[in-house]
Amino acid sequence: MGKIFSHMTMSLDGYIAQPDDQVGELFDWYQAGDVTVPNPNEDISVKVDDASAEAWRDLTENTGALIAGRRLFDIAGGWNDKHPAGAPVVVVTHRPPADAAEKWPTTTFVDGVEAAINRAKQIAGDKNVTIASANVTQQALALGLVEEVCVSLVPVLFGEGIPYFSKIEGGHLLLDDPVVVQGRRALHLRYPVRRQAL
Repeated sequence: MGKIFSHMTMSLDGYIAQPDDQVGELFDWYQAGDVTVPNPNEDISVKVDDASAEAWRDLTENTGALIAGRRLFDIAGGWNDKHPAGAPVVVVTHRPPADAAEKWPTTTFVDGVEAAINRAKQIAGDKNVTIASANVTQQALALGLVEEVCVSLVPVLFGEGIPYFSKIEGGHLLLDDPVVVQGRRALHLRYPVRRQAL
């Protein structure tokens, strides 16, 4: 059985986008090296350094499904039904697009975070599920459904914007020591979530 991860690229001061949803310099690390990382979306190229390529492969090669929120899905144009992670996408939304079946045949639309995780686990089988949405990550953490929090931390300060993390329901959430990969223009951090004793 695979794990449930969350992963976002984040500014040093905690933001995953500017107030207008633009990513600014957050994805500069995607073009900061000489190693081309193949992905199924011909519209997106990834050329990173060796360390970031290894971190990318660790996150994506065993990903069987990816969960996104409707906001990110709309901003990305649904990745033309080919997410760079190379996995089918499950979108959390109360209103799926009217033309979803024709335009995004490999994308699944569900109403609610628990339903998205259950559906993504079915799709992924023995592979991992990655959550790529700040809002969905918050809800999944509150439900105790995330096993590892991953951050690609980049050297920029936004000062304002859309945060990766906000109020944590139920108080502090403890994480174990990170696995750290130092890449060019990104520090890749993976924090296992501590499980509370029952």
